[in-house]
Amino acid sequence: MTTSARPTVAVVFGGGSSEHGVSCLTAAGVLSAIDRECYDLVAVGITRTGRWVQLGVDEVVALTTVDGVLPEVPEDRADAVLSRTADGARIASVDGDRLVDVHDIDLVFSLLHGPMGEDGTIQGLFEMYGVRYVGSGVTASALAMDKIRMKQVMTLCGLPIGPWVAIRPAEWAADPQACLAAAEALRFPVYVKPARGGSSVGITKVAEPSGLPAAIAEAHRWDPRVIVEEGIRDARELECGVLQDPAGGRPGTSVVAEIEMHTASGFYDFDAKYLPEEQVSLHVPASLDPAIAEAVREVSVRVFEAFDCEGLARVDCFLTQDNQVLVNELNTMPGFTRFSMFPQVWAAAGVAYPELIGRLIELALARPVGLR
Repeated sequence: MTTSARPTVAVVFGGGSSEHGVSCLTAAGVLSAIDRECYDLVAVGITRTGRWVQLGVDEVVALTTVDGVLPEVPEDRADAVLSRTADGARIASVDGDRLVDVHDIDLVFSLLHGPMGEDGTIQGLFEMYGVRYVGSGVTASALAMDKIRMKQVMTLCGLPIGPWVAIRPAEWAADPQACLAAAEALRFPVYVKPARGGSSVGITKVAEPSGLPAAIAEAHRWDPRVIVEEGIRDARELECGVLQDPAGGRPGTSVVAEIEMHTASGFYDFDAKYLPEEQVSLHVPASLDPAIAEAVREVSVRVFEAFDCEGLARVDCFLTQDNQVLVNELNTMPGFTRFSMFPQVWAAAGVAYPELIGRLIELALARPVGLR
């Protein structure tokens, strides 16, 4: 059992979503950056089948992409179990009828991406166990993960967004032609997305109405709820990092960065995000008029506060040809791989990767458990 006076941080990663491999890469990056002089570390992987297992920290740090294949949490490990203690939680591995490799946990740094990890589900588990964790709570996580709900909240809060259409399961089953007609009313190209996906998995860029049925079928492979978003022609794709203020003041923002695609489709898809670097250029900071950069930072703070986010977030925006800033998405647990934008924008703002991780841990340790 852990007896150190240092806080014990459990890094949880993997999971059953389509972003399992991305989560593994993120865990490798984060564990390589955490100051081991300040924190005791426990690596907890969730396999694709949903089993919790403990792994060696250095074993996770070594995870990498091999020949384009993303890493996975191995299935050949003993089951791990989480239990509640008087002042937090405890993780242990099962060895027959004994519990071994027992660690009391002060904080969880969940690096799960996608459904069953980034959507409020595991945040609810941590709330029930009375253990602090990095990032937003149940409600903010759930709303941000569901693109339909996210757009609805943004609309209610008066945030600038582009046109979109929701296709819900009952609507599609009752009248698919009406759903197609609603989507066809948008200006093409459009993007058809699983409502609760991430890392561009299951997303299709559709150039004309005839491509909608196949794109919706692809989105349905990942989620029964689908969103169709109007493409913003010739828009620049901008991203901004947001960090909670430890004193409870206005959240801080990073520099604004730009994604420039070099593929024929111009689509920032899964491969462009996590595999060959030549497909995309990340301009950190973006070459912008200072007033526009400030407008992006301002709307990013508005988004963070509208959703009651905690800890961190990345806000993605479009800059139209007439210099209008439109919010695209809110990500409450952005990736931390070496390709990821979030660490880069903060590094450009003067917050190095290890310092960024430390800030997030300290923010989480300082907040109370329970309702807040």
